[in-house]
This record gives sequence, structure tokens and C-alpha cells, in this order.
Amino acid sequence: MQFIQDYLDECAQVLRGLDSGAIQKVVDLLRAAREAEGRVFVLGVGGSAASASHFVNDLRKLVLIETYAPTDNVSELTARTNDEGWASCFSGWLQGSHLKPKDVVFVLSVGGGDAEKNISPNLVEALNYARKIGAKIAGIVGRSGGYTAKVADACVIVPTVNPAHITPHTEAFHSVIGHLIVTHPDLKAMPTKWESAAAPAKP
Repeated sequence: MQFIQDYLDECAQVLRGLDSGAIQKVVDLLRAAREAEGRVFVLGVGGSAASASHFVNDLRKLVLIETYAPTDNVSELTARTNDEGWASCFSGWLQGSHLKPKDVVFVLSVGGGDAEKNISPNLVEALNYARKIGAKIAGIVGRSGGYTAKVADACVIVPTVNPAHITPHTEAFHSVIGHLIVTHPDLKAMPTKWESAAAPAKP
């Protein structure tokens, strides 16, 4: 029981430590992309790939932004990994998608990539390609020292409240913050099902 209470207390600390200004910057960046008819490409590896797929769904369905995740196409992703290597699989995918300056590359990651430590090099190469093209970069990550946080135009850092739980907290808050973003009145364009179903009927 003590572990459960401690973990829940840590989640409350993470919530209190989130930077609302950083979240607003991400909202503003996505709103500008939608107004410019830009697209969003959500990159994530491991558990973050699952979060990316969920975020893509919400951005497309609720926010009406054209959005994709390379990891949703396992055939192309594994072909690129097999033929050219893991490090270039995302950058090659973005190149094949004709990434443009009005587009956004959005990273969901614990560390955000680190070339020197060879951690998530595919994120690093994708971000370098985005910078070369002039596309905007956004992210939700768990380390301020990672590559995403260093190069992003807008980035939310999930604060570390317990070094032993950086990964579970970060990946959990990918979803929490992602849902906040797609629910924000500056972005939300379509109703969610249960809320609209529960709304009182108009006279």
C-alpha cells in the first residue's frame, strides 16, 4: 500500500510541476500549423510509439489537423530499418512524406534522443532533418537535457520527482498532456462522444 500511495503522490507532484506556459506554446504552434494547412508528424519509440498513435487519432479526429505517425506503418518502418538502418528510419520517412516548413515534427519521448549516448538516434536524425527543412519542432519529454528539448520550438518537460520513475511518469503524462492539448478550446474543433451524448437536449 505504501508504494501505491507514494506513486500517486509523485503523480500529483508531476502535475503541480508542469509548466502551463510551455503547454500553451505547443497549443499555439499546433493552431498555427492548422491555420497554415500544415501537417503534424508524431514520432515515438517503444511505449511512446503507442502514445504517438493515440495522439495522431485525437489530432485528426478532434482537432482536424492532418497527422501521421511513422510507427503506424510497420511495413515501411521495418523496410527502412532493414535497408538503410535504424538511425535514418524516421528521417527517411519524413523525406518520403515531403516534409515542408509549415509542418510540425512532434516528439513523444522519455529522453528526447541523445546522439552522444546513441539513445534514440532516429529521433535525433529526424529532428536534424526537420531543422534543415525549416519545419517546426514540438515535444513532450522527460529530460531537459535531451536533444528534443534543446532544439524544439515548443516543448513540455515532464518534471522528475523520483529518478526511479522517470519512464513511467513521462509516458503516462504523454497521454495526460496530449489530452489537455486536444481539449484546449484554441484547438478542439469536434465534440468528444460521451460528453456530447450526456449534454442536455436543446429545446
